[in-house]
Amino acid sequence: ALETLTLHFCGEIRLNHWYRRAAEWHTEPVIRHIYRLLSQDEARHGGAYLRYMKKYLAEVGDSARAAFAKVGVLMASARRTAQALHPTNLHVNKALFPNDTVQSRLPDPAWLERWLDAQIRFDDAWEGKVVERILHNMGLLFERTFGSVQELNRYRKEVAARLAAA
Repeated sequence: ALETLTLHFCGEIRLNHWYRRAAEWHTEPVIRHIYRLLSQDEARHGGAYLRYMKKYLAEVGDSARAAFAKVGVLMASARRTAQALHPTNLHVNKALFPNDTVQSRLPDPAWLERWLDAQIRFDDAWEGKVVERILHNMGLLFERTFGSVQELNRYRKEVAARLAAA
């Protein structure tokens, strides 16, 4: 449950940036406004998830830290994957692979990559903003600063070692 919470929290950060980029890319004022509203709504969802994450940190401590850091490392490592990391396109069922994602069930599963790459051009600079926000928010949760995914991963290992020793 804690991993799922973190997955959705990071997904909201990613969607916020996709919609911000789409608002910037479009020229039609009404469409730009709609994408800005969507972006703000995703940020609001992320804020709600963050409040629950803080609650679980207070309740279960290092177990929550371990779960949050593990998924944070995964979701901030999107540059290493062939496709965007979002809950709708992560594989969840080995028996149904590769048709086990929300995206794979759509009439045109390739639409997302086309939209990101060819239309709104969600490039490395924008991906960097997503990673920066994930690291920033993980830092707020853990009362630390993470300048890279590697630093967050080292923290994840520290927490895992504490849990194993307990």
